Amino acid sequence: MKLEGRVAAVTGGSRGIGRGIVEAFLAEGAKVAFNGRSREKGERALEELAAGARVAFVVGDVRRAADIKALIAATVQRFGRLDVMVNNAGGITAPAPVAELADEAWENDLAWNLSSVFYGTRHALAQMLPQGRGAIINISSVEGKAGIAGMAGYAAAKHGIHGLTKSTALEVGRAGVTVNAICPGLVLTDAVTEGGPATAAAMGLSYQQLIDDVFRAKTATGELNSAAQVAAVAVLLASEAGRGITGSAISVDGGQAQY
Repeated sequence: MKLEGRVAAVTGGSRGIGRGIVEAFLAEGAKVAFNGRSREKGERALEELAAGARVAFVVGDVRRAADIKALIAATVQRFGRLDVMVNNAGGITAPAPVAELADEAWENDLAWNLSSVFYGTRHALAQMLPQGRGAIINISSVEGKAGIAGMAGYAAAKHGIHGLTKSTALEVGRAGVTVNAICPGLVLTDAVTEGGPATAAAMGLSYQQLIDDVFRAKTATGELNSAAQVAAVAVLLASEAGRGITGSAISVDGGQAQY
């Protein structure tokens, strides 16, 4: 029970990597509040998690600072404090080459993947700094360490997470707060399954070519990662064992980005 007595908030926790992190935190004894845009999916996740009073769902859109503030406020109201903030929510708006990328898609990529992390970080610090302790975990991507054709907005936002992570870590480290990023490789979540064909088409590939030739072929292991593997690193960073790690961007990508 590495997280017993700790309280966490997770954005985008209804499914995918976020759901994996919620499950792992609960398994390690934490109390967790998570948000998502769909009330239906959030309430279904609550039923499936079956963690009773130790878990709560708050409907919200991470592109709106007020919704993230509401998640954190609800977490503190329900559980009394905030020890861990996981800025997980994000995604790809509309894959396209830069020459064809619409302004709206670019702006939404930044809002969804980068501004949301800033909002979550700022509002979490309002709780953590006075208590002199906390952990902020930002879910980035292997694309935060390398470019990828057809997804420039997403990659730019994920690169931006690293600058935000490192700068914040320097600002708050002596106040007892750690700030890190996790960089997953491709995880076959339902969102990837739903959006993968459009992404592949924007790159001139079939969906299977995208999986095998772009992602799997670039790994050292020849395997894709799971949400549970990403969640295990989040547990480490949220726990006492992770107190010595801050300002880092940790890859969980099968050796795709070897730094």
